[in-house]
Amino acid sequence: MSETNPSPIQSPTVAPTSVPGASPAAPLLSVEDLRVQFPFSRGSFLSPQRGVIRAVDGLSFDINKGETLALVGESGCGKSTTARAIINLVHPTSGSVRLEGVDITRLGDREMMPYRRVVQMVFQDPFASLNPRMTVGSIIGEPLAVHGLASGKDRKLEVLRLMDLVGLNPRFLNRYPHEFSGGQRQRIGIARALAVQPKLILCDEPVSALDVSIQAQIINLLMDLQQRLGLSYLFIAHDLSVVRHIATRVGVMYLGRLVELGEAESVYSHPTHPYTEALLSAVPVPDPSKAASRQRIRLEGEVPTPDREHVGCSFADRCPLVVDKCRFDRPVHRQISGSEKVHTVACWERG
Repeated sequence: MSETNPSPIQSPTVAPTSVPGASPAAPLLSVEDLRVQFPFSRGSFLSPQRGVIRAVDGLSFDINKGETLALVGESGCGKSTTARAIINLVHPTSGSVRLEGVDITRLGDREMMPYRRVVQMVFQDPFASLNPRMTVGSIIGEPLAVHGLASGKDRKLEVLRLMDLVGLNPRFLNRYPHEFSGGQRQRIGIARALAVQPKLILCDEPVSALDVSIQAQIINLLMDLQQRLGLSYLFIAHDLSVVRHIATRVGVMYLGRLVELGEAESVYSHPTHPYTEALLSAVPVPDPSKAASRQRIRLEGEVPTPDREHVGCSFADRCPLVVDKCRFDRPVHRQISGSEKVHTVACWERG
């Protein structure tokens, strides 16, 4: 089965929801000083050693309606944990996650139901995230049943509309996930996320498991859906070249912290944090003449383990610009001088 392009999108039959008490003036999502820690123990029974993994360490950002914020960084920097904490699949240790001004971090299961209609998630592995014993129709229709949005013939019609929306042939309604290609499975996951008419979709490396040619198709689909439906995205990736065209703003993460945040054009053309510069220097350039003249930045040392508490800058051990202040004082985000765009960096030597 070959990949197909999405057909024209029709008006949704399921009405979008909103969180009670929401303020229309507030950002769609506001994350403030978010921390996620996982306790662990190691060593012997007689001399155990206990500590915590600081997966997310004081993260703050906003997502406005209709925009895409891309979080990028090496594997293990806390990107996926951030997404799971936002949707309450992982409970934050501290901090707040506000949806249109409403803090949802301490809500119970019943109180979370309206929120789960507003925020949905597309997972990295399109096969592991789909139940192999359920047909495509059942997978896409399950959110409609859980939230009581449609039943019987209406549910089937909505599933068919969603399949058409993401470029899947409605004739495949009764097929199982293993009968589809990787790109088609990811389209199924996107259709499932769209079933409840969310305002925000968390995309956790949605194209990293796909071939390069299929990656472009999925990204184009997400951009088309955003334009037509007014969606907002938190797009997680470890490859900066993947998010260059879809991102409105880019946040660069290192060891659970945000080291640089700004509009995509500004971050790509004027990277300021040494870690951002190193990441961008590793992105392949299709022009051989430009590739030959570009200098690759190679970072020295190993990535510190997240169980170590960093009083100062978490990048200090590998930074070529490190000074004594970096090791003892945690840098705060400052607007980059001379930048016409909103562009901040957490670095004592830059900004």
